[in-house]
Amino acid sequence: MLSLPVCQAAQHPSWPPRLELDHALLQTSLVTRHFDSQPDHNDRQELIGLELHNPQRWLVGAARFLTSFDQEAFYLYGGREFPLWHPSDNVTVRAKLTAGLLHGYRGEYQDNIPFNRYGTAPAALPSVGLQWGRVEVDLVVFGTAGAMIIGGIRF
Repeated sequence: MLSLPVCQAAQHPSWPPRLELDHALLQTSLVTRHFDSQPDHNDRQELIGLELHNPQRWLVGAARFLTSFDQEAFYLYGGREFPLWHPSDNVTVRAKLTAGLLHGYRGEYQDNIPFNRYGTAPAALPSVGLQWGRVEVDLVVFGTAGAMIIGGIRF
């Protein structure tokens, strides 16, 4: 019978999160697709983001990107990474959940995201990804609007 290695829980208790830096992740958008694409949708998000991770897999981050309507936007967030499977020593399949504040949907587009007040709204983004050595790739689903593939490097 084939036995697949399953990720073990972190050796440190996960709560409360420790203020200790394990690694940083610099990332950018690679591909974006809207589920119901409209002519005015932008599929070039020009995302640039930085995440800081602690040894317990908690993270904080900030990202700058263009919205689906070419408006500059920012996402400030916290979250956690959940290892799912280690197919080899330097490869990890994992999920990630982040939540924070999204700022940038203004004017005629402010109602395109729920609870948007004064251009700022709460947001939560689930993703599934692959870490291979220092390289990471994630598939991020942004609500019912679409999905984005982002790539990054750890340092």
